[in-house]
Amino acid sequence: MKKIFLILGLGLVLTTLKAQEDNKGGFSVSADLVSRYVFRGVDYGNSPAFQPTIEYSKGGFSIGAWGSYAFASSSAGADAFQEADLYASYGFDFGLSVGITDYYYPGSSWFELEDEISSHAIELNLGYDIGNFSLAGNVALNDSRAGAGEENGVLYFEAGYVFKDFNVFVGGGDGWHVVSGEKGDFQIVNIGIGTEKEIKITETFSIPMFGMVFVNPNSELYDIVVGISF
Repeated sequence: MKKIFLILGLGLVLTTLKAQEDNKGGFSVSADLVSRYVFRGVDYGNSPAFQPTIEYSKGGFSIGAWGSYAFASSSAGADAFQEADLYASYGFDFGLSVGITDYYYPGSSWFELEDEISSHAIELNLGYDIGNFSLAGNVALNDSRAGAGEENGVLYFEAGYVFKDFNVFVGGGDGWHVVSGEKGDFQIVNIGIGTEKEIKITETFSIPMFGMVFVNPNSELYDIVVGISF
């Protein structure tokens, strides 16, 4: 696990050094307010959530922090769901992107790095865009504690296509993504359609709104998610 964090830290340093060679870019801050947090066909928290992002980017490099904070607990006696991630990535001009993400689910100390005890879930991310078509592949790099759910080698793949007014996607994985929870039991877990629009407030001010409808054939979950961006 410590080797994983060494790789992540080295990646962040190299990203920063390379980004300094490019004069374009800088910091950005944004936030989404969503009706519920759904990730890869799994519903987290069963309540509205606030999702902030802070990112620094230059050229094809980006380093950022993203989080999700539910407004209410998911069930009686349970704490409101929280997640605080770090990520670094690089996008090439020909459509390929490579990155690493540290998903952190509060439950153990942020500095606890031991496998099966740590609340960190580390994942290698690959993506490729060609025109309106996109492909993404992700593989877990560590074993986290039971509450975080990650297991070394767990996979998730997703394909998407953007039309004029909407986009469609289909994704599948194994491990924590599926009801069995077993690595190697690969299932389709995320099929849906999404869209975006601008809500006009005044002549010069509008708020982006987005939404998606999805079904998880594996868990038999159907849901609708809407949100606004700031």
